[in-house]
Amino acid sequence: MEKNWQITPITIEGKKRIEIRFPYHQGSIREIKSWKGAVWDASLHCWHVTDNAYFRELLGLAIPMKDYIGKGLADKMAIGGIEKIKEFTRFLRSKNYSEQTVKTYTEAIGIFLSYFPTKKVEEIGNTDVIDFNNDYIKAKKYSLSFQNQVVNALKLFYQSIQDARIDLDKVHRPRKVRVLPNVLSKEEVKLLLGSLMNTKHRAMLSLIYSCGLRCGELLNIQIGDIASDRNLLLIKQAKGFKDRIAPLSNKTIQLLREYYQAYRPKKFLFEGQYPNTPYDARSLQQVMKKALQKAGIKKPATLHWLGHSYATHLLEAGTDLRYIQEILGHKSSRTTEIYTHVSTRSIQNINTPFDDL
Repeated sequence: MEKNWQITPITIEGKKRIEIRFPYHQGSIREIKSWKGAVWDASLHCWHVTDNAYFRELLGLAIPMKDYIGKGLADKMAIGGIEKIKEFTRFLRSKNYSEQTVKTYTEAIGIFLSYFPTKKVEEIGNTDVIDFNNDYIKAKKYSLSFQNQVVNALKLFYQSIQDARIDLDKVHRPRKVRVLPNVLSKEEVKLLLGSLMNTKHRAMLSLIYSCGLRCGELLNIQIGDIASDRNLLLIKQAKGFKDRIAPLSNKTIQLLREYYQAYRPKKFLFEGQYPNTPYDARSLQQVMKKALQKAGIKKPATLHWLGHSYATHLLEAGTDLRYIQEILGHKSSRTTEIYTHVSTRSIQNINTPFDDL
């Protein structure tokens, strides 16, 4: 980091940003250009980035306690818990965990440690974990997904600190429950996409469905990731930090060309409020919500439903499960096999004995 950088938290159009100023220096410019979401603001004659824990740590600014442990937990924290959480956060980032995972895990640990305000972190043992699970997690009826996140966070947290009294082999996960993925029919997807008059919104939701993308994967796509001459989309550093490819249909490519002609994005395929920054995930969720309302679809569908629908419709069209696994980036074939349970291709061909009565 250049010592003569001037770092200042600012607010632009109601959003918290961090202003960065420095004398002209090619090395500094190259470095800041490599940061996701860094913006050169010609009107302010400075660079600025999102004001979050990641950039605050990178730029040497104080990080608000709520960014580590959530609001209202600092005064309930186990003795030494704050410093341990900060250490854990640095550990996660050093291992290249995504910022969303860092946030999820540190919040889970913050909730856990705040349950033992009179104990030192090193004094917390397996009995305490059982008490926390029974008297807090189950009492508040948190989902199995959240319980799994807490277990993941606890195991990683206690693997990264010393003198822990937790026997990690005895920290058990909740019993797995098979939940089938939610899907929309082809007719519903057609209604949904057809309800969008905004070219950008239609292109975003269409690409999620036509390539089976997760929300973050869509927002990270850059212009150069589209190989229209080969009908392929390169999805870089997706889930599990792995690159993969997905097929692009001619219809999808045509839609993307119409979108590009209208919006002319510079770096990210779908840019946000500021140039060279990705579209906001919460805004995309609102696009989905409004599209459902316009289409008259009453199901509580989310962006994830589009990806599940894509995989199910591929399977119903006769696509080999191994190809679907590759396209979606599933590490295990068992993950992909769940779509066989929601595919109606075979089930609809079964003759019910009621018809023979």
